[in-house]
Amino acid sequence: MPDTPLDLFRAEFFKALAHPVRIKVLRLLRPGEKSVTELQETLGLEPSAISQQLAILRARNLVVARKEGTKALYAVRDPQIFQLLDSAKEMFDRHLIDSRAMLTELEQEEKTLSESGSGNAAERCAEA
Repeated sequence: MPDTPLDLFRAEFFKALAHPVRIKVLRLLRPGEKSVTELQETLGLEPSAISQQLAILRARNLVVARKEGTKALYAVRDPQIFQLLDSAKEMFDRHLIDSRAMLTELEQEEKTLSESGSGNAAERCAEA
């Protein structure tokens, strides 16, 4: 089935979220608009790096800019983006909880095996 224009739009939208700096920028814009300088100071990045990421967010209509004197102020275009980011965070948190539970289970298994004299997994692999 060929990709439709809507499929491509969706993919490009999510690509715009596929960079840690862009996610951080969106999170910093949650309380309201900020200038490149404010974002740069908070993130500790060069203004050109911030501007590059903002350009991508602007191109995908995730942020808007307005001029105030000589500086541009950026804001999130649609606050629903925060619902998406919050949902993603909840999913990641659940994944981390599941991963932590598996790690605890593996550690318990290793402890049980070592107490029974079977050695740890690395030692068992080396013996094989």
